[in-house]
Amino acid sequence: MRVQITKKEDGSGVLRCVRAEGSVTWQKQTDRHAAFFALHDLTHFAVETTLGYRRGFFGLIAEGWEIEDTTRKGARGPLPPEAAEVESIVGLFDAERAGGQIWTVDEFNEFAAMKGSRELSFDEIVRVKKRRSELFQQWSDVEPGATLELQYETAAVAI
Repeated sequence: MRVQITKKEDGSGVLRCVRAEGSVTWQKQTDRHAAFFALHDLTHFAVETTLGYRRGFFGLIAEGWEIEDTTRKGARGPLPPEAAEVESIVGLFDAERAGGQIWTVDEFNEFAAMKGSRELSFDEIVRVKKRRSELFQQWSDVEPGATLELQYETAAVAI
């Protein structure tokens, strides 16, 4: 699946996913938090591809879910357990970044336990942060009006 994020003048992005068979789902953020969502989506990409999740946000989209379905407002109902876990893990990485600090592995896993998520090893956290950093740099390099395009492959091994 092709994941495309087009940068708008205000730094926000328009997410467009083109599935293998050619169907498309997309979303444009318009509220005051719009610029956050491109980074959130890139964090999803880093978590899902680095940790091998098959049914996180992008996995569900590749399966045919619409973006709206992942908000629990669509016809599909609640997220599958794996997607909920991914959302929790992504939320932890977002919270750490928003707080402007670097958590220890113990702190990360303490927060994960409070959210009902699995623990991550030091190596897993480092690999996700490295991939996320690479993606953030690619996004930073995108000029307004241009598009960052990534190839999402369904993970070979599920967690």
